[in-house]
Amino acid sequence: MRVILAEDSTLLREGLVRLLAEEGHEVLAAVGDGEALIEAVAAQEPDVVVVDVRMPPTHTDEGLRAALEIRRRRPGVKVLVLSQYVERKYATELMSANVEGVGYLLKDRVAQVGDFLDALERVGAGGAAFDPEVVRQLLARTSHADPLARLTGREREVLELMAQGLTNASIAQALHVSQSAVEKHVNALFDKLSLSHTAGYSRRVLAVLRYLGS
Repeated sequence: MRVILAEDSTLLREGLVRLLAEEGHEVLAAVGDGEALIEAVAAQEPDVVVVDVRMPPTHTDEGLRAALEIRRRRPGVKVLVLSQYVERKYATELMSANVEGVGYLLKDRVAQVGDFLDALERVGAGGAAFDPEVVRQLLARTSHADPLARLTGREREVLELMAQGLTNASIAQALHVSQSAVEKHVNALFDKLSLSHTAGYSRRVLAVLRYLGS
């Protein structure tokens, strides 16, 4: 894949450049702030951008705002956001339009090289990849919500794994159940969330958005 990195830590940025190159990806640019990221994307047209949420000059949300701007201008560019902490507002805002081709990982996950590369591949292929800890914390904050409160424990587990970006086959493997059982749980939670078939919309995406936005 053609990748652009935006990370203000020189050590982490250079480490990611080396890692991606070793894995056969083409790193088009590696920049240290959100403005430079937007300019690099306009000039290089990457497949994926990997961006830190907090970047210069204020170290608040420059990276996230740059990612949102890129999604608006170039919806075909996939975005994998890195964050030091679980920040619900940023995760929800990033996903407010579509979770396809979007990822949100805690920086600790980058140290687990296999998990990071798997997330990058999923996002690059147009899927979603959300850190399990992000999903767990969001789930804890939405446990009171209705109609999410109507879900069974197993259905909530399935939705949590869906929010991480897993396919039905991967969910079945994670829960040690059959794929047909997962499909039944998915259809049940669609019904409980009142998500009917609508042309042009993915019920899977809508379910995750309902879950994160509650």
